[in-house]
Amino acid sequence: MSDIIKPRLEVCLSPALLHLYDTKGAIVVIIDVFRATSTVAAALHNGAKCVLPVASVQECITLGNEIPNSITAGERDGKIAEGLQHGNSPLEYSAGFVQGKTLVLTTTNGTRLLHMVKHAHLIITGSFLNLSAVCDFLKAQPQNVLLACASWKDRFNMEDTLFAGAVVDRLGGSYGMNCDSARASKILYNQAKGAHLIDFLKDSAHYKRLAVYGLEREMEYCVTPDLHPVLPVLKGGELVVAG
Repeated sequence: MSDIIKPRLEVCLSPALLHLYDTKGAIVVIIDVFRATSTVAAALHNGAKCVLPVASVQECITLGNEIPNSITAGERDGKIAEGLQHGNSPLEYSAGFVQGKTLVLTTTNGTRLLHMVKHAHLIITGSFLNLSAVCDFLKAQPQNVLLACASWKDRFNMEDTLFAGAVVDRLGGSYGMNCDSARASKILYNQAKGAHLIDFLKDSAHYKRLAVYGLEREMEYCVTPDLHPVLPVLKGGELVVAG
């Protein structure tokens, strides 16, 4: 099959670059490995009713007060945001804690990017924790795909790019790929996957930023493939497990 009739696969390395990509009619995969989309996968796999991604801390608090059986959670600059009950770690959301509840979540990067995407055919979230579920779903869809990295305050980061590269590595042959950021992310992933991903990331800026708060265990968890094999899909403003 020639590239001309294959769907398109691209990687956006930062929200600041999103305006350069055509998301109309595309499947957009929101990627925030450390830690928003990892937390989404864990919470939904462990039985949360839904995850409600919101842009601001105040909106998170307000909705938490309005929605029965809900949990307010999130962070700013890697720390639990003032006024919220819980943080942005997938390890916090065990089945015994989150099952049947609505998780109202706001984060520095991931939820912000999700709200920036316009006119997509579908928005899903991806992390190493649900890598195969994302890839299997995309492979079955004849749609253009944009892998959108949340980055860190619009700056390139390693962990989101590595996840994008893992997806490109698995699926690139099924798509037309005239995108240098997709090629670069695949090259970076192939360089990193020979060792443990967490060891590759220990010299990265965001790893060091979060390690200051003692989050090394959480970050190692976040780069472990397929611990939470669900596909979170945005429907009516809520992230739910695809059915």
